[in-house]
Amino acid sequence: MSDFIYDQIFKSKDYTQNNLPRAAYENCTFESCNFSGAYLDNQNFMECTFVDCNLSNANLTNTTFKEVDFKHCKMIGLKFEDCNDFLMNFTFLDCVLNLTSFYGLTLKNQCFTDCKLISADFTKAILHNSQFENCDLDKAIFSNTDLMKADLRSSYNIVLDPGKNKLTHAHFSLEALPGLLAKHKIKVTL
Repeated sequence: MSDFIYDQIFKSKDYTQNNLPRAAYENCTFESCNFSGAYLDNQNFMECTFVDCNLSNANLTNTTFKEVDFKHCKMIGLKFEDCNDFLMNFTFLDCVLNLTSFYGLTLKNQCFTDCKLISADFTKAILHNSQFENCDLDKAIFSNTDLMKADLRSSYNIVLDPGKNKLTHAHFSLEALPGLLAKHKIKVTL
């Protein structure tokens, strides 16, 4: 990869037919761009921001996301485990991440705020100190997930088996109790 693109704004671009040029993008903003089903493989994004973009079902093989912010984006069906995980760091604000997979990733201090994570897969992920603020976790998969010191107090529709996940010092609200006991078929009235 020889091109280096920095401090650029890409607005209302459609990359579904013509791919984003292969380059290292630094401190760039992508606003209202359509990457749905696009090939973002082997791209490098460093300190970039995606706002109101559709990245659903994009190919992320060997893609690097270092200090990347996603705001108000549609990101259905992404496989973040296919990315280059070296220095992987991103935040999500008001994003739709349904059917997205974080399988086996180490995402310490990860921040999800006001996101829909319906049927998202966190199997074998390490999410130490991660924040799930006001997120919909309906049917999200937590299996052998390390949620040590994670904060899920304001999130909802949580169903996970404490016996199959590491929850040391994780924070949950009282409203999450039924989802933590779901496998036992216990009815909890709040």
